[in-house]
Amino acid sequence: MRRPAVAGQFYAGDKAGLTREVEECFKGPLGPQLLPTPRKGPRKIVGGVAPHAGFVFSGGVASHLYAEIAADGVPKTFVILGPNHTGRGSGIALSTEDFETPLGVAKVDQELAQALRKDLVDVDNQSHHSEHSIEVQLPFIQFLSQDFMFVPICMTFQDYDAAVSVGETIRDAIKDRDAVIVASTDFSHYVSAATAKAKDAMALKAIEEMDPKGLYRVVMDENISMCGYGPVMAMLTACRGGKARILKYATSGDVRPMRDVVGYASVVVER
Repeated sequence: MRRPAVAGQFYAGDKAGLTREVEECFKGPLGPQLLPTPRKGPRKIVGGVAPHAGFVFSGGVASHLYAEIAADGVPKTFVILGPNHTGRGSGIALSTEDFETPLGVAKVDQELAQALRKDLVDVDNQSHHSEHSIEVQLPFIQFLSQDFMFVPICMTFQDYDAAVSVGETIRDAIKDRDAVIVASTDFSHYVSAATAKAKDAMALKAIEEMDPKGLYRVVMDENISMCGYGPVMAMLTACRGGKARILKYATSGDVRPMRDVVGYASVVVER
């Protein structure tokens, strides 16, 4: 069991408080401003992008993706890709440990995890123990349903070839499975709001065009301080043939006044 690393820091540390906080993310000014109603039926969503800062800053933006997933139908399994901020462990690290949050235990899909153990993807639970980028997605999913499983993949290697390899591994492993791939990333870090919006628009254009190579090129050429471009490239590769739609963009400066901001976006990819 992986215990929560950032409960009480990035989000409320108790069940009642976290439930209220997630509700506020959906209903607040940066959210869709209504609580989601999970539905069942044929699903179109295959992937998405969500941010991973403290809920007070990025939770409203993240909630747009999860509202879309609720309306589309919660899948049986999520593959959640996040950057490795700590630098610990394997370059591409899959965890087989269930994750605990104040809303309960999110169980790993062990069968899918086994299918993903190939090429660059290693099993390394230690890489995940202090990493927040995947953990902070789980309360939103748990708010929608307790009946799901997931596979967490933490990426230190974020070069184009590595990301494409991971994406192709995921695409092959989830074929014929009821799964959605979520790439966890924030966009520009600690720049002016104008700079963040201009640079992040370039990255979002490449995402909207389902172009992982274009995303890599613009991140490198424009020096965009996007922490999870590798996970996003992997998701785009795995969802090749889908259509991306930008749901929401905002910065931490939209929450409270600040000179330097961090950019956040949510994106959905449909078949």
